[in-house]
Amino acid sequence: MTGLYPDTRLRRTRASGWSRALHREIVLTPADLIWPLFVTEGAEVEEPITSLPGVSRWSVDGIAQRAKEAIALGIPCIALFPNTQADRRSDDGTEALNPDNLMCRAIRAIRDACGDDIGILTDVALDPYTAHGQDGLLDDRGYVTNDATVDVLVGQSINQAAAGADIIAPSDMMDGRVGAIREALESGGHVNVQIMSYAAKYASAFYGPFRDAVGSGGLLKGDKKSYQMDPANGEEALREVALDLSEGADSVMVKPGLPYLDIVRRVKDRFEVPVFAYQVSGEYAMIEAAVAAGAGDRNALVMETLTSFKRAGCSGVLTYHAPVAARLLNG
Repeated sequence: MTGLYPDTRLRRTRASGWSRALHREIVLTPADLIWPLFVTEGAEVEEPITSLPGVSRWSVDGIAQRAKEAIALGIPCIALFPNTQADRRSDDGTEALNPDNLMCRAIRAIRDACGDDIGILTDVALDPYTAHGQDGLLDDRGYVTNDATVDVLVGQSINQAAAGADIIAPSDMMDGRVGAIREALESGGHVNVQIMSYAAKYASAFYGPFRDAVGSGGLLKGDKKSYQMDPANGEEALREVALDLSEGADSVMVKPGLPYLDIVRRVKDRFEVPVFAYQVSGEYAMIEAAVAAGAGDRNALVMETLTSFKRAGCSGVLTYHAPVAARLLNG
């Protein structure tokens, strides 16, 4: 309970910069950021992504350099997403199991260049590897099967862990995949490999530029509504999180970010576990479009949105603006 005006003036503590800093409730640091990066074939390759201005695909050598850059900026973890060549995609996504695939080569290159100075988070889903762009295997009706897909996801997870991944992040939304992956990691000796589950991943309209970046957008047949969540549902998100935690997830993710801050808050309040959010490609693209149109200042927009994630309860945020934010925070 506060006193009454004029004895209590809430503007009093806002009157100067030092006081605002002293009373600030949320503190954002580079250690709160995870930088998503896209990997492509070749050497010394940088491919700008048209729908994600300022973001590129990098060949394996370039990814290792980006990892060094992240370390210098104080960013503790990077997230990898491959743009698999068309001739290596198939209906069953078997390239995901290749120990010398693009993702595994990138993991090893980062580990060789940086040792244990940075965390490597790897996406587990089949959409970068399938010819049809879906996150799993299709039956004769075009429905994404659950249990057969989980079997492949387990193999994909072990493949990435063996290459040196620190965090396995299943983004497929298949039922039971966290438990199956955890069991395989434990039995395979990868006991310290974390699972950050995309526990509440919504069938969102904000993913378009990402699909361009990994090369699945033009391939996608149908939609992903039979496994990604309905944007209208909140209670269901809590059920998904509860199941993933019971199956061995170390942390959970809400995706997308800004449109689902209410879900972040509800998950944090209910479970009191590390919660992450993904500020997805469409969110990034909207900020960049606003900047290009003269409708907003990039630095201010980036810092305000990232602060909102922390205020909602996030332990950290996956954001393509990670290097921009880190440079601002480092002064």
